[in-house]
Amino acid sequence: MKILITAGPTREYIDPVRFLSNRSSGKMGFAIAEAAVARGHEVTLISGPVLLGTPPEVTRIDVESAEEMLAAVRRELSGNDALVMCAAVSDFRPRIQACHKLKKSAMPPVIELIGNPDILQCVKPQKSGRIFVGFAAETDNIHVEAERKLHEKGLDLIVANDIKEPDAGFEADTNRVILVYPDREPEPLPLMTKFDLGGKLIEFIELKAEKSHTN
Repeated sequence: MKILITAGPTREYIDPVRFLSNRSSGKMGFAIAEAAVARGHEVTLISGPVLLGTPPEVTRIDVESAEEMLAAVRRELSGNDALVMCAAVSDFRPRIQACHKLKKSAMPPVIELIGNPDILQCVKPQKSGRIFVGFAAETDNIHVEAERKLHEKGLDLIVANDIKEPDAGFEADTNRVILVYPDREPEPLPLMTKFDLGGKLIEFIELKAEKSHTN
């Protein structure tokens, strides 16, 4: 199969020096890419700014902003069978982005923000027979938020985790998640490496594709 994966954070610039971002290290998305290649699939990885090397046999596309990531996903999606949206995309960006570094004395005390595009919502019309997997990194009401995102975005699976847990949040090499499906009960998984979790997600995609071909 051909699988498109997003990973890492986005950066939304205030000026050429300062930006809004988040703590995503990209490790989960990169681990999924490695697992997919290990299972014989062709992988395109769209990554925000991270300090990770490109996994062997993976085609990597680097982006910075949410709008750049959306453009890359739209461009690449038609050539892929599945999308795993693992990136932690910034919800907001500054309304005004200065072309030059703002001096401290000129920095506004309030930065006006505008909403970024929701990538999964934007590409939902392109889903067709493709398999879409999303992620929900939450601190509260994890099941409720995951269920909401699953149905709003028309996903085949959403992976929910509590980012307050030190061994299962940002920058960790392990993860502990709940797999939330549209047609069956949620499946809590034990703590495992992100590579092993990536393997389970790719296995889900394989089985989903196999069922759709046989129906």
